[in-house]
Amino acid sequence: MDDLTPHKRHRIHWDGHGPGYVAHPDEPEFAGHGLEPESGPTPAVLEADRLRHRPGTVFWISIVLVLAFTAWAALAPESLGGSLTGIMNWVAGSVGWTYLLVSFGCIALMVFLGFSRFGETRLSASDGERPEFSTFSWLAMILSAVMGIGLISYGVAEPISHFASPPHGMADTGTHEAAVRALQFSYFDWGPHAWGVFGVFGLAIAYSTHRRGNTGLVSPMLKPIFGKAMDGWAGKVIDIFAVLATLFGTTTSLGLGASQIAEGINRVLGIPETTFVKVAIIAGITVIFTLSALSGVNRGIKFLSQSTAVLSVGLALFVLVTGPTNFISNIFFEASGQYVNDFFKVSFMTPASPDEVQWYQWWTYFMLAWWLSWGAFVGVFLAKISRGRTIREFVLGVMGVPSLVFFIWFTIFGGTAIKFDMDGDGAIGKAALENPNQAFFDTLAHLPLVEVTSVIGIILVILYFVSGADANTFVLSMLTSRGTLEPTRPVLTVWGALTGIVALFLFLVGGLTALQQTAMISALPFTIIVALLGVSLILQLREDRRFDRYRVVRREDLRTGSLRQVDRPE
Repeated sequence: MDDLTPHKRHRIHWDGHGPGYVAHPDEPEFAGHGLEPESGPTPAVLEADRLRHRPGTVFWISIVLVLAFTAWAALAPESLGGSLTGIMNWVAGSVGWTYLLVSFGCIALMVFLGFSRFGETRLSASDGERPEFSTFSWLAMILSAVMGIGLISYGVAEPISHFASPPHGMADTGTHEAAVRALQFSYFDWGPHAWGVFGVFGLAIAYSTHRRGNTGLVSPMLKPIFGKAMDGWAGKVIDIFAVLATLFGTTTSLGLGASQIAEGINRVLGIPETTFVKVAIIAGITVIFTLSALSGVNRGIKFLSQSTAVLSVGLALFVLVTGPTNFISNIFFEASGQYVNDFFKVSFMTPASPDEVQWYQWWTYFMLAWWLSWGAFVGVFLAKISRGRTIREFVLGVMGVPSLVFFIWFTIFGGTAIKFDMDGDGAIGKAALENPNQAFFDTLAHLPLVEVTSVIGIILVILYFVSGADANTFVLSMLTSRGTLEPTRPVLTVWGALTGIVALFLFLVGGLTALQQTAMISALPFTIIVALLGVSLILQLREDRRFDRYRVVRREDLRTGSLRQVDRPE
């Protein structure tokens, strides 16, 4: 023990001092079990920060692939559209079940980690570190920057569409049973199945960066499985997949946001909802979210998220009070009960006919694929804002709270639209089946102060639009800057511009359909990657220093003295 420095001598001891024990003072603490720094950046992070002004292979190859895809869309739009349709038909008909299996596995893993002994593990280098953001700011950023645009785009459109055309023939159109089923399937698409996927990505990245000291790339998280191969081209390929899936998943949101803003402007100002208007909206918002991304997470995204949270709560309370309050409150519990009762059945339900395959393409499979394509983006963003949280806090805050918020939002807005159609001529549902963008503003038109609420709706779409794209720009920049958590302004600007450009070209080629198809196809490799991430996370957690007391001591450990050092209170 005399070889140890005085600093180490007074605060640590070696476990397992059996015969043949040999100290290894030159080894770092917890040697062989990944980077687990007590404080300060690790060599990997320092190297990424040092080279952040020199983007590497992942950046340039990603740029080339994105530009090639954009050129294809510009020069041969019919060829691109046909290819996307053909691939998506094959995916839905042949391997779409993988989306169901992986998303369910993510839920199971999150629940296990949250309520097992691993739940107290803190996502930081030190167990004494506390969260950077308050709980309110943290939850607000999760909701608005992750899937906020979906609250407006689908909050009415999906429930009312399922009410007008009940899924799988489970109810007759226009009945109370159809209303319950409509909300049940909306809960399925926007509840734990979505947030479980985000949670696994986010938890794996947060543990890798904050606990192990790795950079923010996806590839280092798979080292427990593939070893040093992740330092070479295999790792670069995985990181490039993450970049492309993130980009195409976000362009779908941009298309939805532009369509929703155009519809709102048409209602309020009477400006026609033309392609030119939508293109102009995408271009204008691209400039705004790129500038916001340059201001950083702590300023731009935090401010936008808190603003949207306050406006959203106010609008939801207004609709709840002025709308069919009794119907909303009653059907919330009935639909929630139906969701829980049929949870396993719906989680593994697959299409039984060509018509159902088509339905799954535009609802269940598309939604789950969309979440997978967003996985890397959301995971990196969640990791960025979750430093200092415990795994249990992370599970509850990322999978529990957002699921409940989305259930309530869909019930308030979707339930209000359903009640109006049940008591009227079904106009909202019929309009939604033709153009989902109309559903939200059609519902507001049945309530008081429609001019005011419509303007608030437009503002919310813009803020959600900007905050989501803002976070996406940061994540793309980080993934292509060697994983540094402080990407440079030029890289941020490049990815902000490219996100808008790709969304514009895909929108011009095939409208929202092309955007949805691209997101669904780009997500397919991530069904494998997210499964591997789950396995890798378990392997790393089992080696965490917090759980040495649970580990069986082998004779070989006692002989060689290879047990790791254990912190002791002074």
